Amino acid sequence: MEDEEQTTRGPHFVGKKDKLIEAKQSFRTLEGRDILIIYNKGVLHAMDAYCYHSGSTLQNGDIEEINGKMCIVCPKHKYKISLADGEGLYKATDPRVKPAVAKWFSKGVKQRTHTVTEINGDVYVKLSAETCWIDSDYFQGEKGKVARQKAAEDSP
Repeated sequence: MEDEEQTTRGPHFVGKKDKLIEAKQSFRTLEGRDILIIYNKGVLHAMDAYCYHSGSTLQNGDIEEINGKMCIVCPKHKYKISLADGEGLYKATDPRVKPAVAKWFSKGVKQRTHTVTEINGDVYVKLSAETCWIDSDYFQGEKGKVARQKAAEDSP
């Protein structure tokens, strides 16, 4: 039993570095968790594959620099999520300030991210060991899978 616990959470081999770079975004399921591996500007990132907002897939989301952070933009509702730490970003104005000037704000960490390492061209992902609830966790569970399916059926 102890050996089983030690192997849980990875690191899991997810592919060859050159293939992941070529693909830009790759979907994997590790220990029942759906992960998106993203290559951007020389760095590989891994995060939960479904947007924390409504469970839409992040795969094929555009990558943009927002407020100095590289972010994936959810293709469905345009939510912005930092690749580095899963922070949700939004742009708003403070109604108390005149003239109104829009600026970027943080929602805090909303998307679970995972650790990526590369050894001799082999890429590994270690699932997050963080025990606190992160919003994207919902769409990895059974209720979230049902919600994702329903949203997919309701999409045009």
